[in-house]
Amino acid sequence: MTTAPINKVMPLSLVDGPGNRSTIFFQGCNLACAYCHNPETQNQCHHCGICVSGCPSGALTKADGRVNWDPEVCVQCDQCIHVCSSNASPKVRHLTPEEIFEEIQKNLPFIRGITVSGGESTLYPHFIKELFTIARAHGLTCLIDSNGTTDLTSYPALLALCEGVMLDVKAWDQQTYQKITGGLTNAVVKKNLHHLACCNKLEEIRIVCLPGEVDAEAVISGIAETIGENVTDVKLKLITFRSNGVNGRLQNTPSPDDTYMQQLLQQAYELGFEKAVIVS
Repeated sequence: MTTAPINKVMPLSLVDGPGNRSTIFFQGCNLACAYCHNPETQNQCHHCGICVSGCPSGALTKADGRVNWDPEVCVQCDQCIHVCSSNASPKVRHLTPEEIFEEIQKNLPFIRGITVSGGESTLYPHFIKELFTIARAHGLTCLIDSNGTTDLTSYPALLALCEGVMLDVKAWDQQTYQKITGGLTNAVVKKNLHHLACCNKLEEIRIVCLPGEVDAEAVISGIAETIGENVTDVKLKLITFRSNGVNGRLQNTPSPDDTYMQQLLQQAYELGFEKAVIVS
């Protein structure tokens, strides 16, 4: 049976696409963004056991070299996440698409659709395709939240099942991209940007804005040039960097001021982004 590591299934969300949605967060990411606000989703648990002794509810135990998590007694204090030095979580379940949908099914009267997120959801394209097939059969819309590093031109059947992709464009200059994400190249991200715009599958574009770290001005200009006339129809979210949940070198970095964010928004308007907004 096909399984994937699942960090969390959020029953109801109003921030992961249009309408009320259930969001599935996959564990594991191929980037290590310096501004990541949920770094505990980046890596798989190494079963070192450092988190076990401090678990206040006894939800974590170690046996046969593995850390085991009991969700029934877990109090969700996140102590295990705070002490982990590997950007991982022991609170991960390996589930099938059917098992995930069994959890989602109880929300059907209240949700419009589902969104897959992460971590990086597109590391599991065949799994997502199976999940979307089930969801569509129950009348739900499907969205993908992605960092754009998986070449989506290779998965036309998956794109056919989803309404669109919410694409994070981390940086435009390759050296800036490498510094902020740890990734080697953003060429595939730019390829996906063009392809998704051409096939009308670009649900929204998101840029985390932090001067000195992200070349947001270049990103806005590069996106506009890449997607051409589609610029008027695509939602562009200019996300104000916040240090909440951030580990590492940016954890004490202040947020950009309103003046800077308004300058970016004005640039977006001038380039034709009619649906550009600032997200604080």
